[in-house]
Amino acid sequence: MTLELCFEGARVLRPGGLDDAPLSIKGGRIASGGGRVVDLTGFTILPGIVDAHGDGFERHLAPRRGAMKDISEGLIAAEAELAANGITTAILAQFYSWEGGMRGPEFAQRVMEGLGRIRTDVMTDLRAQLRFETPMVDDYGTIAAFIAAHDIGYVVFNDHLPHDALAAGKRPPRLTGQALRIGRNPEKHLAAMQALHNGMHRVPGALAVLTADLAAAGVLMGSHDDRSAEGRAGWRALGVAITEFPETIDAAEAARTSGDAIIMGAPNVVRGGSHNGNASAPDMVAMDLVDALASDYHYPSLRRAAFLLADAGVRDLAGAWHLVSKGPAQLLGLSDRGDLNVGQRADLVIIDSKTRRVAATLAGGRISHLTGIAAQRMIG
Repeated sequence: MTLELCFEGARVLRPGGLDDAPLSIKGGRIASGGGRVVDLTGFTILPGIVDAHGDGFERHLAPRRGAMKDISEGLIAAEAELAANGITTAILAQFYSWEGGMRGPEFAQRVMEGLGRIRTDVMTDLRAQLRFETPMVDDYGTIAAFIAAHDIGYVVFNDHLPHDALAAGKRPPRLTGQALRIGRNPEKHLAAMQALHNGMHRVPGALAVLTADLAAAGVLMGSHDDRSAEGRAGWRALGVAITEFPETIDAAEAARTSGDAIIMGAPNVVRGGSHNGNASAPDMVAMDLVDALASDYHYPSLRRAAFLLADAGVRDLAGAWHLVSKGPAQLLGLSDRGDLNVGQRADLVIIDSKTRRVAATLAGGRISHLTGIAAQRMIG
């Protein structure tokens, strides 16, 4: 059941900036007026946050190694964290990787099944992204069917094999720990990695077929950690039009020149730069090389990053918030959300204007998070 409310007294962030006009919701949409009046003086209402890529849900699925028994309960806990951070649409980035454990195909199957069970029971719009490891050539024949079976609308291509070490015949760093963590014999794990590395000549042909099939099915596709303009051009030729977390300015500029969408991590903004020396997200925002910020591994960073960019004058608040709302909604093809125009989904986050803490989150006109004074006023 959706609410019919008229919020008065709050500052409301509309596409043109902040204003004091009332905001009404009805039937799960932003309405032109009407509804029970709620005084939200002292609060700011902003469009609900759209997270284009996040894997923070993993810690709810396996808080300790081996504690992965009830995927559904873990996803419900993750949804509560998303809502508490003002996120109304979340893309859950799940690996399908040779790395095994929580990144392996079997675990991906369990996550997709769990998401299917709980998706209609939660308020937040939860959607899946599959992070497919391109060296897994033997899986190319079945991965398209896996994607279709679980209605996965967004696939990102990764390659985390330590090719330099494998090519040199060296033992990759941290191999033993990684293998033991997933319950695999280290020598067998190394042999599997070496076999994948030796089969890389098969990848281009298989990838061309897979991307064509996914494009025909209307699946969004992205590349991950692009390092060069040439690499980005190669992905673009395959119809892969989104670049996630490009590691260099050259790759990002190539994407911008060609009209590809660029996603960077909000934690990169909060930290003031990349933790591993890659391109700086604040600098890229200033250079207009970012279309959307994503939570990556930390959900609170989305809200914080937008305010930090506004406070620093890199963007005004409307422009900064666009990077966590309308920007990601647009690149994901979700035209019904990301702003507070009449007729849009009633996805909004209510923030204490002084503390900037989330007081309430509404997704599709339904409360997903509510606390403190805002709760007293809305219930009263």
